[in-house]
Amino acid sequence: MNPDIRVNAPVDVDQFLLLLQASTLAERRPVDDRECLEGMLRNANLVVSAWQDGQLVGISRAVTDFHYCCYVSDLAVDRRLQGRGIGRALLDATQQQLGPRCQLLLLAAPAADSYYEHIGMTRHPRAWLLPREQRLRAAPR
Repeated sequence: MNPDIRVNAPVDVDQFLLLLQASTLAERRPVDDRECLEGMLRNANLVVSAWQDGQLVGISRAVTDFHYCCYVSDLAVDRRLQGRGIGRALLDATQQQLGPRCQLLLLAAPAADSYYEHIGMTRHPRAWLLPREQRLRAAPR
């Protein structure tokens, strides 16, 4: 049975939390901070979800301008259903919401690193991160 793919359908924080725990993303997401999870859902402006028998089984949560870039903050699929094309279907549906010049960007979870090349995405060597607890240094003069 193929899951039902929905665009911007309501997802509550409990459903999101259960999916993060059922996927590999709970290790790198603030699953112990309900307020943060609520903000993550509320402030994403493109959420594509996969549902099976009324249960959330996959999500693509993104922030985008719909014209130039779309940052996929989370791509999660229940571990029991991985390998069945749900992640690809979520990214396809995400991309269908975007303008013709808009590119998808994401940071791969370690367990999923090889997946993205397999579905046709290109590795980019120039991603930079600044953890919240770290401050920018003064620019060299």
